[in-house]
Amino acid sequence: MLRIGLSGGIGAGKSTVSSTFSELGGVVVDGDVISREVVEPGTEGLAKLVEAFGEQILSDDGSLNRPALAAIAFSDEDKRQTLNGIVHPLVGKRRSELIAEAGHDAVIVEDIPLLVESGMAPMFPLVIIVNADEELRVKRLIEYRGFTEQDARARIKAQATEEQRRAVADVWLDNTGSAEELVEQARTLWRQRILPFEQNLDGGEAARAQPVLVPYDQSWPDQARRIAARLSTACGHRAVRIDHIGSTAIAGLDAKDVIDMQVTVASLDDADALAEALNGVGYVHLPITSDEAKPDVRSTVAEFDHADDASLWQKRIYASADPGRPTNVHLRVDGWPNQQFALLFVDWLRANAAARERYLAVKRDAERGTDYVAVKEPWFVDAYRDAWAWADESGWRPTEPD
Repeated sequence: MLRIGLSGGIGAGKSTVSSTFSELGGVVVDGDVISREVVEPGTEGLAKLVEAFGEQILSDDGSLNRPALAAIAFSDEDKRQTLNGIVHPLVGKRRSELIAEAGHDAVIVEDIPLLVESGMAPMFPLVIIVNADEELRVKRLIEYRGFTEQDARARIKAQATEEQRRAVADVWLDNTGSAEELVEQARTLWRQRILPFEQNLDGGEAARAQPVLVPYDQSWPDQARRIAARLSTACGHRAVRIDHIGSTAIAGLDAKDVIDMQVTVASLDDADALAEALNGVGYVHLPITSDEAKPDVRSTVAEFDHADDASLWQKRIYASADPGRPTNVHLRVDGWPNQQFALLFVDWLRANAAARERYLAVKRDAERGTDYVAVKEPWFVDAYRDAWAWADESGWRPTEPD
């Protein structure tokens, strides 16, 4: 099962995308539909709203008068929070019931208007945002939904900003064109990314990255932050820290387009306990149980003394099933040499231009060979010693994750 979070500001057009996904076979769990269902006459939700905002929010037939509620609830932040505090838990409960009824190989499209505002984005393996600029959205709300301009702008202002939505978006669908153009974007996304993602996840297959170096991508740090938020939500208290590591964490360095993340855990037992949670956010387990052990290095930074005991180089590794964002997630034990070196290596290369140039040269040699890892590994033996020598000279300590 693949769960997708779909959102966008009011009037942006996410309903068009939601309908398209439904036509293609997705199981759409629509937050707007559910939010109406849970406040129908006779429900607990409607009773709580009347208690909070008064009977003036009711129509003559006893149903909810939504414009009347909106006029009150969106007039200030405290009232809006009261509304959300009543409706969101009821919507969440009903959403869970609908998901439980779907098949194990389903693509669940959770259409959530306030996905960003509710902080739910990191719960999903893929977040899709539909966007249009404010003036176009105001025009649509007036023409097609009967809003006044004042009401339209108030609703837009009460929601997340474009910057906040971009921060959580794995996919950004622009809806400044026609509805037909948006439908075609959605269809292409379904064929090229969503279906392969679900099939990989169902089959336990990692997404394959292109085995070529590409120029440094300025969006890699932002992508890593989204991944870190997703991993933090999935791993919970078992994650001691989560870091963006590897070549894509080093500004300006050419790299394969694969994000490497390290989840530091207290033990391998904790790492193994995360299997289901990581699968739930789109990662599949790989049959790799250890890094290549490096020679013993005794650092004058006492807490970083190493032993060349191969058992201290064990790890667990997962890879994303998402063909649109190849990612490796390394689970390593706090204080073990492989965990420490992953952090040190990034800081050493950031601080040492000559080392970066040598590493890039080795990567290019490896790219031309038949075994990328085997070509790079001998260089890492020397790099390991050099990096720890730099740590001694600089007094290096791990910094807090970005």
